[in-house]
Parts: sequence; structure tokens; C-alpha cells
Amino acid sequence: MSTNLLSFKNITKNYSGNTVLKNVNIDIRSGEIHALVGENGAGKSTLMNILFGMPVIHSTGGFEGVMELDGKAVDIKSPFQAMDMGVGMVHQEFMLIPGFTVTENIKINREITRDTGLNKVTKKIFGSRIQTLDRPAMSADAVKALETMEIGIEEFTVVKGMPVGHMQFVEIAREIDKTNIRLLVLDEPTAVLTESEAETLIHAMRNLAKKGISIIFISHRLDEITAASDRVTVLRDGELIITKDTKDTNVIELAELMVGRGVSIDRVIADRAGSGDVILTIKDLHVAMPGERVSGVDLEVRKGEILGIGGLAGQGKLGIANGLIGLYQAKGEVVFDGKPLPLGNARNALSSGIAYVSEDRKGVGLLLEEPIELNIAFTSMQIHNKFLQSIGPFRFYHAQSIRANARQMIEDLDIRCTSALQPVGRLSGGNQQKVCVARALTQKPRLLFVSEPTRGIDIGAKKLILDLLLKLADQGMTIVMTSSELAELRSICDRIAIICEGKVAGILKPDAPAADFGLMMSGAADLVKEETTFPHVIPPDSFAVGADFGNLGTEGGAE
Repeated sequence: MSTNLLSFKNITKNYSGNTVLKNVNIDIRSGEIHALVGENGAGKSTLMNILFGMPVIHSTGGFEGVMELDGKAVDIKSPFQAMDMGVGMVHQEFMLIPGFTVTENIKINREITRDTGLNKVTKKIFGSRIQTLDRPAMSADAVKALETMEIGIEEFTVVKGMPVGHMQFVEIAREIDKTNIRLLVLDEPTAVLTESEAETLIHAMRNLAKKGISIIFISHRLDEITAASDRVTVLRDGELIITKDTKDTNVIELAELMVGRGVSIDRVIADRAGSGDVILTIKDLHVAMPGERVSGVDLEVRKGEILGIGGLAGQGKLGIANGLIGLYQAKGEVVFDGKPLPLGNARNALSSGIAYVSEDRKGVGLLLEEPIELNIAFTSMQIHNKFLQSIGPFRFYHAQSIRANARQMIEDLDIRCTSALQPVGRLSGGNQQKVCVARALTQKPRLLFVSEPTRGIDIGAKKLILDLLLKLADQGMTIVMTSSELAELRSICDRIAIICEGKVAGILKPDAPAADFGLMMSGAADLVKEETTFPHVIPPDSFAVGADFGNLGTEGGAE
């Protein structure tokens, strides 16, 4: 058996009293490819931040437990210290300089220099030598690193304008070029790669492992995990679930371990959906939301149901509501309540009877310096002319009705505050979220989009929000809930659409096997059992609007 290069022993990390890692124990052997899988929030990124000495760890109280390299305890305080110890990391976000060549990006901060013929003069006069870049030597190193991955990238190419897949290989080549590299962390390296490029990367990873370099491979694509890794560790909710040899498991088992056990459904779904009439139809929706691009979603929402939208981070689930409501550039065909819904106009969407609770309550959802009562009433005043009184040609706030509405919402939603006049920015996160919901309900919508409604709030507030959504649906409101918390989606939704790579991978009942959810989130929907329902193919002639909504532009293309 190979000796352990890296060991995590009883690693525990808390953020503001919230435990995100709990007694995690993992060993990484020399020369192995060790896969790390888990849902969003499982603790993968936090564990890697500890390994790489990221400031967010040490500025929040550090961590408990011991980390060992070569059997010796280490306390890595910064990424520079990690790199000095032979630890490299390729992050999901590119860290390349667009105007530099491939060689210059690979050799950045490790440039090779040579003396000039003026050394004797400059040293005598200035006490130092003049050196220039040894470009042939730098190019030779770059070519060597690129050849390891057997990808046809010219070392003199400028990075700007390169395909994103090639940029990813340049990022990896930069780490390979480091002479002391012993451990390489690849965080979702195949997310921007084509299938053939992913195969090339896996081949390169194996070559590196043969040279004794250990690799931690983080990916949501379970088929790549089973194809590339020697061992695999599953994290869930900050806890170690299992570490086992990859040859002794399969995609279906990993999907089930990643998601967890099924949940009990103790409600009648069919009664809530009523006759199943469709209130919202979406065809070929593309949304240019950075980090959450939507790339051709087809979806139908039935009257009176709670439709869940789930999936891993960055796969496009958040982009759907943001595109429909008009916050990001979008194109596609949308019919709401029998009428075409033009995209790109938030006022039009809101006035048509749609309300939206954003995942970004501080950036989009709230006026933090304004009182609770104004936050609750603001959209209804702007869109529906409610809470206003006219005196001649002028319109003024109707303070009495604004306050009466706010007091009712404060009571109904149990918003903990000193009064309706308290600034929203002074409320806790949970109470701020309740104010966002109160503002949406004040609009009396027929369709409510709510994104990440329980993010960053305590368990008591979570239960109240979820119970409220159930109550609203039971009263006939149609709700589309987007969440990273699969367990919460399964606890209140009638159907759950899983988004993968910007498209609907499939639609599941909440009591479907846990493995089915994991497979769909991991891009392996073809392995899901036959009884699973898949997106309804919508006939083009069911729309009264044209297909061409214009280009999304160079930066916002939907490809």
C-alpha cells in the first residue's frame, strides 16, 4: 500500500456557530487520484480552503483537528505557504491574464531570466545587474507542461480569445510546471470541457499520478469520477459518509450516498395540482446570468402546484427565475396564463401577476436603510399603484394603509422587529427573508418565484417559510421554488425539475429514489429508472410569439 502524502484528522470547521465540517478524516496516498464528491454545501470547498491556507479560514477562527503532510503536522497559513510545500490548486474560476501568452501565464512569478552584456557596468554604477527574460527557456518549459496533457495548444498563443476549454488546460499546465508539485487539487476541471477534452484531461491525470503526483479530483460528473479515480470520498452536510476504492462502487451507489436517504411524503400531491392545467409554459429559454447560464430550458408549471427547481451550483437553476423576471438578458418563448410573456422587462412580468423573491435579498430584494413597512409596500406601489392617494395631479404615500398592511404581515409571518418603522438592515437574516416574502405576497400574485428561500437563516425561520409556502399552495397559489437544499425541495414540492448544464435533466416526484436525484444532478440522467418523468416536449405551434428574441450578445451568449 502507498504511504499517505496528506492526512486530514478530525477536521472540524465552524462559521458563526454553523458547523460546516465535522470530524472529517481522509487520507490521500502518494500517486493516487482521489475523488471528492458531494452536493453543494457538503464541505468540499471548505476542506480545500483549509488545505490551501485560504484567508477565509484563518479570519474566521481557524479550524479544529490536524492536517499532516508526509506524516508531519502542518498549519498552512496562506496559499503561498501551500505552494512552497508542493500543493497546487486549479480553481473553478480562471486566473489567467488575458493579454499574456500561454507561456507567460504558465511561468508567471516563476520567470526564467538571464544576464545581459551590461552587467559589469550596471553593477559597478548601480550595484545591481540588468536581466532579461530567457524566453526560449520559458517556452521550452511551457511546451513540456502542455505536452504532458497531449493537447494541441501553441505556447506563443495569446490567452484572450482562446476557447474556455483551452484556458482550463493552461491553468493546469501552470501547476504542472512547478518543480516541487506533489499534490494537485482540481476543482471541477471538466465543467468547461467537451467530452473529448475531458477524456484528454483524465489521461493527463493518470500520467501525472504515475509520476508520483497525488491528485484530489472534485467533480459532480460521477461517470468521470468512476473513470478517473483510484478512491472516492463522499461528503454530505459536512460529514464523511464513506471512502472506498472506486472499483468497488458505481455511479448509482455514489449518487445515493451523495444525496442521502429518501424522505417520507405525508401529503396528497394530486389534490394540490388540481386539474393539472398549465399556467406557465417555457420553451428554449436561454439566460445570460454569469455563473448560472441557462442553455435551452423547456418546462411547464401547473396551476396550484409547488414546482421545485434543483441542481448543483453553476448549472443554471438560479438563472431561470432571474431571466423570466427580467434581471438578466434572456431569449426564448414564454406563455403565462394563456398570454405571451415578453422577456427583458421586469415591470411587465410583475404587472402580469408574477412575484419574485430573489436569492440575493441584500443586493436585489431589500432597501436596507428603509423601514420595514416601505420595503413591504414598495413594489406594489411601483407596479400596481397600491398604497397611494391622489391630490390633484400629485400622488402621495398613503401612510395609514402602508402601515396597516405592514402590521398584518409582521403578525402573519412572525417578523421579529421593534416596529414597522425599523430599518430592514437591522433585522436578522431570517427576518429579512420574511420581509422579502411579505413584499411578494402584498402584490397578490398568481405565480410566485422564490429562490433559495431558506439560505442563511436559522432552522426555526426555515420551518416557518416552508410552512408558509405550503399554506399558500394549499390556498391555490402556484409556486416555483429554486433551492440548493434538496431535502427541503423534497419536503414540500409536488414535482422537482433537476437542472444540469443549463438544461432540464428530468423531472422527479419528491419520493423518487435518492439515487435518481444524484444521477440527474451528476449528468447521468440516462441511468435513471424508466418510471422517472422527463421534460414534456412542447410543440412549437403552442406559442403565439416568435422564436427570435434577438442575440444575447458576445458576453451574454447562450451557447
